[in-house]
Amino acid sequence: SPGDAERRQRWGRLFEELDSNKDGRVDVHELRQGLARLGGGNPDPGAQQGISSEGDADPDGGLDLEEFSRYLQEREQRLLLMFHSLDRNQDGHIDVSEIQQSFRALGISISLEQAEKILHSMDRDGTMTIDWQEWRDHFLLHSLENVEDVLYFWKHSTVLDIGECLTVPDEFSKQEKLTGMWWKQLVAGAVAGAVSRTGTAPLDRIKVFMQVHASKTNRLNILGGLRSMVLEGGIRSLWRGNGINVLKIAPESAIKFMAYEQIKRAILGQQETLHVQERFVAGSLAGATAQTIIYPMEVLKTRLTLRRTGQYKGLLDCARRILEREGPRAFYRGYLPNVLGIIPYAGIDLAVYETLKNWWLQQYSHDSADPGILVLLACGTISSTCGQIASYPLALVRTRMQAQDVSVHKTDTVPTLIELTGWRGRKMQNKSFWN
Repeated sequence: SPGDAERRQRWGRLFEELDSNKDGRVDVHELRQGLARLGGGNPDPGAQQGISSEGDADPDGGLDLEEFSRYLQEREQRLLLMFHSLDRNQDGHIDVSEIQQSFRALGISISLEQAEKILHSMDRDGTMTIDWQEWRDHFLLHSLENVEDVLYFWKHSTVLDIGECLTVPDEFSKQEKLTGMWWKQLVAGAVAGAVSRTGTAPLDRIKVFMQVHASKTNRLNILGGLRSMVLEGGIRSLWRGNGINVLKIAPESAIKFMAYEQIKRAILGQQETLHVQERFVAGSLAGATAQTIIYPMEVLKTRLTLRRTGQYKGLLDCARRILEREGPRAFYRGYLPNVLGIIPYAGIDLAVYETLKNWWLQQYSHDSADPGILVLLACGTISSTCGQIASYPLALVRTRMQAQDVSVHKTDTVPTLIELTGWRGRKMQNKSFWN
């Protein structure tokens, strides 16, 4: 029929375009290049291998035109079923509301802006709807098996637009919660955090060392501080305090996640989705809740980081001595500036991340709403740095308060800090907070 002839011509043109070395076969390498060039987004190696093995009738390392055409015919049949499942009013087009409804059916609430970005990544004619041809061409070379796979592809392509990577816990669908995927991701994050903190522990210790001991008369630098610590306790002393710093990852992440879910549910009410500002509030409150519960571990971490050789026998000995000498209130010394620091850090981190990512999408994202891991990493690094710079004065006050002994009153910390380090600038811009 004319329709079959047209399809075979289209498949032949696609085969010729993918067959870059013109050997009459499409291998995994050529398929990977074609998927990146034609399919949109960032293809994963597993999907490429799955496509190749699914279409290759004989395991000879590639697909000829007949095998490739047979694979595409099966793919188009499955994609057509997916398209009809998402096209709820059966008008031949998928619009913004249908995307939101489909996500909602899986227990994931996305905003109108997110749904529009999904449409923009596939809408070639500017109609803000997706017809069958646009749908087919976008997903033809993606190894997606059902509607749920398509929606999770979209979710992982757009959920980072919220700018939640450091301030708001991850969103998990009902299916992810039922299958246990949520706790696997939390465990993976905890393991990654442990590796990261262990690798940067020497820099963290020199930071705390300089925050507490540097003054106008004792001007420390990084090399001088490292030299002093190595001379006092050897190379291993650079990792003092790292044990409890790693230990507190798991309870902090779990408490923050559970608190976020409860606070989000309370804010949500009768709404179907949270706005960015509401997620910021929920994430900040969840962070404050987690910090309130695990804050004694923060104080212990600072004391263990600053300890001299032989000062404490271990974590429990440090906790016992603080309790005996300074009382239980010592475990919450510096709590107020710590909680106050969440607001500028979380707000600026969220705003900068969202601004950078949206700017990239507007400038460079013509074929996909997913900018890729390198762009996300750059946006996250810049936004996190801006947040840390803004909240650093409060972090400095907190660390000094955590490290001080009972002879220094809490209300004297800021005046004492200014007296020791100096207050420069007519407009209260204290450069010593960052030096």
